[in-house]
Amino acid sequence: MKIYANIILAAALFLGLVPAPYAEENGGADPPFAEIRPSVINRQELTVVFSGSVPELDSRKSFIASEAQLFTALYEGLFSYHPLTMEPVSALAQSWQLSQDKKQWTFKLRAGAKYWNGDPVKSGDFKAAWISLLGPERESPYSSLFDIIENAREYRLGSITDPQKVGIETPDDSTLIVRLNSPAAFFPAMLCHHSFAPVHPSLVNNEDWSAAPPVSNGPFYITENRGNVLVMAKNPHYWDAGRVALNKLTVRFLDDVEDATARWNSGEARWIAGDIAYESLTDRSGIHVNAIFATHYYFIRSAKEPWSDHRLRTALSLSLPWEKIREGIYLPAKTLIYPIPGYPAVDGLDTTDLEQAKKLLSDAGYGGGKGLPELVILITPSREAERIAAMMASAWVQELGIRVKVDVVPFNQYFESLKSSNYDVGSTTWIGDFADPYTFLQMWRRDSNLNNAGYDDGDYETLMDRSMIEEGEARLKTLAEAEKMLLDRGTVLPISYSSALNIIDTAEIDGWFVNALDIHPFKHLSFKAFRPLPGVALQ
Repeated sequence: MKIYANIILAAALFLGLVPAPYAEENGGADPPFAEIRPSVINRQELTVVFSGSVPELDSRKSFIASEAQLFTALYEGLFSYHPLTMEPVSALAQSWQLSQDKKQWTFKLRAGAKYWNGDPVKSGDFKAAWISLLGPERESPYSSLFDIIENAREYRLGSITDPQKVGIETPDDSTLIVRLNSPAAFFPAMLCHHSFAPVHPSLVNNEDWSAAPPVSNGPFYITENRGNVLVMAKNPHYWDAGRVALNKLTVRFLDDVEDATARWNSGEARWIAGDIAYESLTDRSGIHVNAIFATHYYFIRSAKEPWSDHRLRTALSLSLPWEKIREGIYLPAKTLIYPIPGYPAVDGLDTTDLEQAKKLLSDAGYGGGKGLPELVILITPSREAERIAAMMASAWVQELGIRVKVDVVPFNQYFESLKSSNYDVGSTTWIGDFADPYTFLQMWRRDSNLNNAGYDDGDYETLMDRSMIEEGEARLKTLAEAEKMLLDRGTVLPISYSSALNIIDTAEIDGWFVNALDIHPFKHLSFKAFRPLPGVALQ
């Protein structure tokens, strides 16, 4: 999933990775903090602050980290995340069976699964939601995740127009059958993702979910939507409502770090996810900074000539001063995928070879940079991005003779700009949606909706296809080969493994754990012990 660049920057600032903070001007309509008078803490109500803008409520359209966190309150699929391990745990799937060839999964839904309005969740709601998400006209960000399902890719791309040919069957309201192209032991982990949640029949054909609270099936539902403030109540029809401790959730989306920090200091907000004003904190005991299954990287677009020639991209990579670029970074990354148990070690990018870079440029017909168009680097307005872009530009201009331009795009426009064709090098941070290398590697496939680089490499496709019919150690070895190809052919330029920054007192809030995906399902949160905050008097 995408994560806001300024949230990653906030974690970097806390760790002392960059010299000074950057904050956007606050353009929100939320009332100033001085007007808010928090009352005595209600131990069944929790207020949370997320950095960023107003969320997308349609689970088929979203793709940023704060939305993924919010959706743990609103939506639930066949499986959900364990709050500590992030392993899949059964949710709406009461039971399941796997066929002998390991390609067909048969799920039985819980009899008590309902939406907040009391309507039952049916297997047909899953099928309708998934088919809707796969619609070629929709171009949902995560639609390529469904490519492991039989004929889903073909339907998504329009080569098959009959949705009944997609490998999803509903013989009755409580049975969902899914046929895969090949065995996938990680399928339950993938099904934790919000894009696989059911959609209420009233919303399947509705493209605007902002007019009224969506009819959701998670542990909470929206009672008020005030733009950058969502108020949620416990869903009395939720199948596991007895284990949900909180009766009310208030989630604020703020870009003003001083405002967010003040809400923590006052005791109003008990969890801040993202940007803070560290020096203004009166209570720092709740700070959690941890490495997560995420990587910040630059990528070279190969969707158009001449950068479609991997020799040119490799030349760009080999000319970079990697040691200086990663200097002072807390978790420098030489590979795309953060090391996880069982995954083979991959030789990363750390070599600068100017002679080989110049030779590759010449072999491609552009010796000395002659004939190459101006190369455009797209960045966000932060000092760290400007520092890295400046070093890249300097190397490519001075060593290779390439003309370079750096374009700065505001945070709130940046991710949309990455979908355009008006740049050659961009950057982003990707958090794995489940703890498997596939979540990083599937997005570089030629037909992936997440492939902003326009990467199209037959050798890479062959490796990925091979991995889909392998299991265990053999599969991971093939995926490592695919990652190595992305690095060696100058598509991905990894900078750092990412860290998450959260402010939450785990001596006060139970059910919140540091984990690799930085996802903390709201269902499990509760107050376990109370201690007054410094300077806060109880009434």
